[in-house]
Amino acid sequence: MIMNKVNYQIELEKVLKGLPDMHRRLFLHSCCAPCSSYCLEYLRRYFEVTVFYYNPNISMPEEYRRRVEEQKRLIGELNAQGKHNPISFTEGPYEPERFYEIAKGLENCPEGGERCFACYELRLQEAAQMAKVGEYDFFTTTLTISPLKNAQKLNEIGQRLAEEYKVAYLPSDFKKKGGYQRSIELSREYGLYRQDYCGCAFSKAERDRQREAGER
Repeated sequence: MIMNKVNYQIELEKVLKGLPDMHRRLFLHSCCAPCSSYCLEYLRRYFEVTVFYYNPNISMPEEYRRRVEEQKRLIGELNAQGKHNPISFTEGPYEPERFYEIAKGLENCPEGGERCFACYELRLQEAAQMAKVGEYDFFTTTLTISPLKNAQKLNEIGQRLAEEYKVAYLPSDFKKKGGYQRSIELSREYGLYRQDYCGCAFSKAERDRQREAGER
């Protein structure tokens, strides 16, 4: 039997419509500044947002540092505009050893497969734990804005973790309704560093293979 996929953008709009007049607190896991740009533009109208930068999948320390600094720069520029709620920032620990641990046995999985699903869970679980400790009203992730990420799987993981940690998960598919295109526009507007691989050694190797094949 074929199951219909859930439209998580519609689910998000239902949640937003049902929010009380007071702003709620959202713990937003971010993979990078470009992906967070549209998400922040959209969500800060409804929430007091704390951006949580936790990405142990990024293999190279210099790449990790560059992405962190770009995230902080974007938040600073958005806050300087004085529109909507101010955005806070929390950086998680940089622990690539945790990523390599969950990737064991999955090294040869294709991009977008089981290794990526395990990586989603690693990052979302940390976000859920931190959201619970900080007594946030919701947690979610910017990852659903990417056309290369599995929004259905991300939302399934998020909802399961919400039940485990007793903190609400905000459903999303931020790429919908032009969200991904808007993130590209905002990246240009703010001159953001956009990378063409997720950050892990496996995705970098895949990107390099594709480049090499294209040059032949």
